[in-house]
Amino acid sequence: MGDIESLPYIEAVRQLKWEMGDENCLVVHLTLVPYLKAAKELKTKPTQHSVKLMSEQGLNPDVLVCRTEEPLYKDLKRKIALFCNVTQDAVIEALDADTIYRVPLEMMREKLDVICLQKLQLPLGTDPDMSRWKEFLSKLLYPKGKVIIGLIGKYVELQDAYKSILEALIHAGALNECKVEVRNIHSEYLNKENAAEKLHNLDAILVAPGFGSRGIEGKIDAIRFARVNKIPFLGICLGMQMACVEFARNVLGMAKAHSTEMDPDTDQAVICMMEEQKAITHKGGTMRLGSYECDIQENTLTASIYGTLKISERHRHRYEFNNEYLEMFENEGMLASGKKTLK
Repeated sequence: MGDIESLPYIEAVRQLKWEMGDENCLVVHLTLVPYLKAAKELKTKPTQHSVKLMSEQGLNPDVLVCRTEEPLYKDLKRKIALFCNVTQDAVIEALDADTIYRVPLEMMREKLDVICLQKLQLPLGTDPDMSRWKEFLSKLLYPKGKVIIGLIGKYVELQDAYKSILEALIHAGALNECKVEVRNIHSEYLNKENAAEKLHNLDAILVAPGFGSRGIEGKIDAIRFARVNKIPFLGICLGMQMACVEFARNVLGMAKAHSTEMDPDTDQAVICMMEEQKAITHKGGTMRLGSYECDIQENTLTASIYGTLKISERHRHRYEFNNEYLEMFENEGMLASGKKTLK
């Protein structure tokens, strides 16, 4: 509440509730109950003002979820319920958690699921089986091992830029009962001279996706370090493309090897624009989107991971490996374990 940007959404919810009726629509409002350390007191005024502002927009909350650093005692919940016009059992404590994956269990403890079902007049049924979730949480919080992974990219100061990668590493670590420590390494400040200093103590290296030429040479230097020192490496999208450029330059001796995205005039374009993309220039249509069928080569690590030789994955790109160089790459040991399915 209070942001100009949110007003259209609030109005949309108001109309939705009016059209569907109270019995079919529930408004859960997340608010803040700050703790003043100097006064050692929880303050409910921000929540009251937020609800008041919401009511001025023609919308009233059915349930309040209150973010807080300290537990909400019973009388405080009663006060919030009284001045915000909700039932006391609809004031839910959302205490700060050590991990976001504990939050669902905390919401169950506060009976958020029960109060929502009751207000929508839906049957409660049996308690949900959260054993697998608790097992995941236990592995996440009490790992048996640890790995250090270097994340090489030019947006490392913006954590949300690589959010899906970071979450994937958290999940993979939990599955293997291993703590994953991610070290962000800015590719723009990485070069051959300092690569050993910045990368020597890593268990694995991940080169992230991106656009444009800034930081590209740093990514290539990181990939070369991983290859030469046999450090486990994963290149995602642009990271994979630069792995091909690095191999061409330092193994095949193609000093000018590059991607036409960074060097349109290169005569050693190991990465080039997809043929079907060359005629597409309209803004918004310059990426190939959707699923992509791929044949996996037998007896490869990729095949063992997927457990099948035919896969389909979603992609969003417009540059790809130039197959004119495929034989040269494979003759020198660069294995293309996945290739486009020929119709």
